[in-house]
Amino acid sequence: MQRALIVSIHDVAPATQERVDLIVRRLTDLHVPVSSLLVVPDYHRQGGSLDDLAFCQWLEKLQTVGHEIVLHGFHHERARRPNETSRDKFITRFYTADEGEFYDLSYDVARTLLDAARHEFLEHGFQACGFVAPAWLLGGEAERAVIDAGFTYTTTLRKVRDFVARQEYSSQSLVYSVRSSWRRGVSLGWNRYLFSRLRNNDLLRLSLHPPDLSYPDVWRQIACLIADAMADRTPMTYQAWLTHAAFTDTDEIANERRGAEIS
Repeated sequence: MQRALIVSIHDVAPATQERVDLIVRRLTDLHVPVSSLLVVPDYHRQGGSLDDLAFCQWLEKLQTVGHEIVLHGFHHERARRPNETSRDKFITRFYTADEGEFYDLSYDVARTLLDAARHEFLEHGFQACGFVAPAWLLGGEAERAVIDAGFTYTTTLRKVRDFVARQEYSSQSLVYSVRSSWRRGVSLGWNRYLFSRLRNNDLLRLSLHPPDLSYPDVWRQIACLIADAMADRTPMTYQAWLTHAAFTDTDEIANERRGAEIS
């Protein structure tokens, strides 16, 4: 398996375009020419992302040079429910600030959103193979809807899941929480440790959000981790890496069969 670095940029929408574009430029300066762009169709109900012509043209240019378009929820927000358990409140409010949209959606609601988003993407020339739930919170009913809607993979905080090959690849993503100074401090320490722990993993994932760019200490660490990773890794998108992994798995199976026949 080729050692890879996948950088994903979350919450891509017209409201975040300027900051995401700057992140893309900085990644290019760090010799990471491609990324997986997690696009939200109607970010926080501010209006259809793909109704913005300038945004669509910008996305098209990025896709043309190798960046991947991934569906990232629909509204990227979740209304609070009556009678929520303490666990639900912790996950959806403290952990993700009411953005866990697909955490507990019913199959029918999830499927309606997914079909609408996919149709809209295709109309504008964007074929998203992957779906990533906001905050990686994907409930069981919503996951069934993702598969039935034709998406070929998803990611969680700790895994990349290939629905077609029915394979899971373990790789916990490095991600920053910057909503408060104590969260930033914990993120810096945790990601330094996590990077060291994952050094021998074939796949290294780095998940960025637009606000990350606003904190110099966070971006300095991001740049340093990328520089270290690029010493022996190839930058890829999720789709490119899964294609590579599928070929590698096929070769390994063939080699095992040849070895069994020889023995």
